[in-house]
Amino acid sequence: MEPEFRGSTGYGDAHYTAGFKQFGQAMQNDVADALRWAQKQGIASDKACIAGASYGGYSTLMGLINDPDLYRCGVAWLAVTDLDLLLTGSWRVTDDASSASRKYTLPELVGDAVRDAELIAKNSPVKQAARIKAPVLLAFGEDDRRVPLEHGKRLRDVLKVAGNDPVWVTYPGEGHGFAIVKNRVDFANRMAAFLAQHLGPGQPAK
Repeated sequence: MEPEFRGSTGYGDAHYTAGFKQFGQAMQNDVADALRWAQKQGIASDKACIAGASYGGYSTLMGLINDPDLYRCGVAWLAVTDLDLLLTGSWRVTDDASSASRKYTLPELVGDAVRDAELIAKNSPVKQAARIKAPVLLAFGEDDRRVPLEHGKRLRDVLKVAGNDPVWVTYPGEGHGFAIVKNRVDFANRMAAFLAQHLGPGQPAK
């Protein structure tokens, strides 16, 4: 399933703007509601994992945080994990966000790092990592400038402290997307094995 949650583009301005400042909230509810609908229709079973890249990776993590009984595992690659790092950046982390986007665009889309600090903390995976109980596979490109590797490292470290050591893989020479064929094949195989482990025939229904 690939829900077009509010905030998605291509479905009109009202649908797009309905996602403003709804990271981890209404946008996330749309994803969970889509699965619950499919389960009620008999299209999906209770054996489900959540997966995605970039914002989809963020959504994966927030799905495990907000709806722990809905998903058996999560696969997040190139994932935004730290909303504070996204919104304000760091002199120690190189990214491609412009000063204009941090001054105007991101505060409107995600939230203001100061005025919306409570909202940001509540919906930032690194701040809520202790609530992630399901198995997680994390994958990142080591040269990503859109979502720098630091996002992954921060989440990996806090998950370890919380006692949920994630499956971790990084790819040198990759940016925001896996372009090298051997890396794409490797990640596909890792993801297939991870999903088979947690969704396979040997896994009992809840």
